[in-house]
Amino acid sequence: MRNGIHPAYGPVVFRDRAANHAFLTRSTMTSEKTIEWEDGHTYCVVDVEISNVSHPFYTATARVLDTAGRVERFERRYGKRGGA
Repeated sequence: MRNGIHPAYGPVVFRDRAANHAFLTRSTMTSEKTIEWEDGHTYCVVDVEISNVSHPFYTATARVLDTAGRVERFERRYGKRGGA
């Protein structure tokens, strides 16, 4: 790697505000905010809106749409279309 062209790579805390969850990892992201971590050291913290703790795909809380019920309700409301 060439010197002087890559951003600094170091420990950063990512905090999911929606789920009140934080994790320490390494990243090139920086922030003015800091947090004292469980190990007693102070790290910069990056707030994120969603993570694996709060995302519906990972939590298996995704809503399943009842498409058959929606179609039937639409047909009841507006009637079936005539055939070709």
